[in-house]
Amino acid sequence: MTTPLRIDIVSDVMCPWCIIGYRQLSQALEAAGTEHEIHWHPFELNPQMPPEGQNTREHIIEKYGSTPEQSEQSRQQMKALGDDLGFDFRWTKDSRMHNTFNTHQLLHWAGTQGRKHDLKLALFAAHFTEQRNLSDDAVLADIAGEIGLDRAEAAAVLDDQRFANDVRGIEQFWQQQGITGVPAVVFDKKHLVTGAQGVDNYTSILSQLAEMRS
Repeated sequence: MTTPLRIDIVSDVMCPWCIIGYRQLSQALEAAGTEHEIHWHPFELNPQMPPEGQNTREHIIEKYGSTPEQSEQSRQQMKALGDDLGFDFRWTKDSRMHNTFNTHQLLHWAGTQGRKHDLKLALFAAHFTEQRNLSDDAVLADIAGEIGLDRAEAAAVLDDQRFANDVRGIEQFWQQQGITGVPAVVFDKKHLVTGAQGVDNYTSILSQLAEMRS
């Protein structure tokens, strides 16, 4: 009996390519019938982002030097990919980027309940599909409550920042491993794959890993 394939994913819920990459990987895993376990890890795309956040389009133009046309073209490309993968991107002219340090603390807490994966996917949907304000601790606590976690405990975790040092430590660990962009996927604690690779590439990677592990 082979042990499940360990998959570590370093990501941020502000990252559209992270949910695209995950959905692609998920399809490949399902098609291959690969027994696996997924472990999510924190990464902040914008650790200096102020509490009020920033308009997404303005942020992308400012950070990457994109023109408004390039930004719109990129959104359309990601929306088409999302549609194919069953994920609904619903950007508006008012969509915002948020600071995600508290989001990662809430995810860390959810991990102690065995629910990190569920919360991670709920947060992706809350941000990209529902356009909810993940800078707002009350919204984060609501989302935790909506998937069956204790809302009051979630609010307390965010209020007292009890997992702040843990999250900082994990972020630093992955930075020390050379992770500077996301998504970053590590298979079997040995094989790093960066970016959203597409279903076919992930299928090929899983096939190679299966041969190596057999």
